[in-house]
Amino acid sequence: MPETAPEGLEGLAFGGDYNPEQWPEAVWQEDVRLMREAGVTLVSLGIFSWALLEPEPGRYDFGWLDRIIALLHENGIRIDLGTPTVAPPAWFYRAHPDALPVSREGVRYEFGSRGAICHSSPAYREAAAAITEQLALRYGSHPALALWHVHNEYGVPVGACYCANCAAHFRRRLRATYATVDALNEAWGTAFWGQRYGSFDEIEPPRATPTVCNPAQRLDYARFADATMRENFVRERDLLHRLSPGIPVTTNFMTALSQCDSVDYWAWGREVDLVTNDHYLITDGRRTHVNLAMAADLTRSVAGGAPWLLLEHSTSGVNWQPRNPAKAPGQMARNSLAHVARGSDGAMFFQWRQSRRGAEKFHSSMVPHAGTDSRVWREVVRLGADLDRLAAVRGTRTVADVAMVWDWQSWWAQRLEWRPSEDHDARERADSFYETLYDRHLTVDFAHPEADLSGYPLVVVPALYLASEATGGNLRTYVENGGTLVVSYFSGIVDEHDAVHPGAHPGVLREVLGLTVEEFSPLGAGERVRLTAADGAELTGDVWSEFVVPRGAETIWTYADGLVAGQPAITRHRLGRGTAWYLSTRLGPDALDTVLGAAAEDARLAPRTDLPRDVEVVRRTGESGTYLFALNHSGADTKVPLSAHGTELLTGDRAAGRLGLPAGAVRVVKLDD
Repeated sequence: MPETAPEGLEGLAFGGDYNPEQWPEAVWQEDVRLMREAGVTLVSLGIFSWALLEPEPGRYDFGWLDRIIALLHENGIRIDLGTPTVAPPAWFYRAHPDALPVSREGVRYEFGSRGAICHSSPAYREAAAAITEQLALRYGSHPALALWHVHNEYGVPVGACYCANCAAHFRRRLRATYATVDALNEAWGTAFWGQRYGSFDEIEPPRATPTVCNPAQRLDYARFADATMRENFVRERDLLHRLSPGIPVTTNFMTALSQCDSVDYWAWGREVDLVTNDHYLITDGRRTHVNLAMAADLTRSVAGGAPWLLLEHSTSGVNWQPRNPAKAPGQMARNSLAHVARGSDGAMFFQWRQSRRGAEKFHSSMVPHAGTDSRVWREVVRLGADLDRLAAVRGTRTVADVAMVWDWQSWWAQRLEWRPSEDHDARERADSFYETLYDRHLTVDFAHPEADLSGYPLVVVPALYLASEATGGNLRTYVENGGTLVVSYFSGIVDEHDAVHPGAHPGVLREVLGLTVEEFSPLGAGERVRLTAADGAELTGDVWSEFVVPRGAETIWTYADGLVAGQPAITRHRLGRGTAWYLSTRLGPDALDTVLGAAAEDARLAPRTDLPRDVEVVRRTGESGTYLFALNHSGADTKVPLSAHGTELLTGDRAAGRLGLPAGAVRVVKLDD
């Protein structure tokens, strides 16, 4: 992926979604004055404006948009211009009710929200292309235009439609994929339960069925739904490339595993000119800054390691969770700079001015209901100044220590019905492995299962139920060439059609792990198993256990009780110049840290004992230099050791030896060459 940045921006992007259509034009002058005061450099416009831009079919009204774009341009503020195709107008649905999506249970959704779209609808596709073309013709060469923003948050709130249009589209995709119905029957295993098809015309979407539906069909439909959304993005993107050459095109992702689960972002990352992301703190009792770091690392990885852009997050509380706490003083800036540390070339918000009406009127904004005499506004202005001081960071790359293998399609497959235990959750394992690495102060890249892993001393695989033959070969080559691999249970089990690999588990990972699994033995609710090592050390597992047979691997921990007592629990296999670890049970934080610590020793990754918990240190480096970001999420002052002298950019102070880092603070040091 080529490195692309918003056109015309020289520093980091700062601003947010601006919805001037919600306000009288008299407010616009005040908005722009405040944007200049805050140091805003970029705003997103027009994302939900289709009904205003095209009030009747084929009749366009761009006057208000002309005026606000001119005002922003006069004041030096650049524009991320949206195609409003996430929210078709009421007149469109009245003319084309079949463009409203249908749930798996056969319920057709109604107009009155957002994202109510059947992406297979020919009428929607034509209408979306038409409004996109009109916008590109009118604004494609405007000097204020920095970025095109197609649609909004694909996959949310509707990731798949099951209507007749989708059925026809699905059959066309299946014909292109399998060529013959016999090949499809083989791939889907339709001999089971008498599901064999005589022609493609007999196939329908996997709608609600009396009992479990064919899992291979469900998996292919998830791929189809994702690809159909992507087809529509590509159509708009190509129009914009043709009519507005030189301006990058993006759409805002939601890569956090806590926020969107219906989109294969590896595939989407290859289609955008610039990877952008939206991230919101999930207040579920977890350490929110860890989820933030994980989402930022995942976004950077989807971007191939290149700089990306945080296009939305919140200044304070949101409004769509059961409980929506405000952010603590200083947290907004710390959250923003944590994204920048992990590769974002800016910090954007939803939204500029807090709405008085509509579903998100209690969602925080840069200009809150309380106005400019408020803590939030003062922190916004301070953040704008801080981002300006960090302008030189733009274009540098974040340096990672380890890699985590993750695959959205494997996640989709694992979540289908009738797996050995409903307690095994791929997201939970990914979160747990990431948090353990975070607490060891290691920066994580995420990697597709078939990606080049040779640059990482340690690679972890928290959950990879679906793994191709190519994946098995890739992981084996990585270990043979000197890498250290850690694989968790229920990985390598099925191929791309959800068919169990021939032979014993774990399928394509048998050779690299040096073992076979004769049988899974999931644990009951609340049940635990003890593990013991030769030196008497003990660990505890839950949720899962297995009957493991070493075939070259050595046993490091053994099950001490339960049905699998006396059997290997955690193994280590020397293969070529590297080692591969296998964990056959779910380990809690302390136990997982113990095992990952042993694997890190194999990988010669020295522990960071000089950093306390909840203090993160991340580096970005590039032509302009090397920058050390230190973020203190704890309530205690601390000091961070520096490997070289430098200048702290937010204060202008010289830094050497140990960098003072107050509770809740962020420091960014440009290290001396």
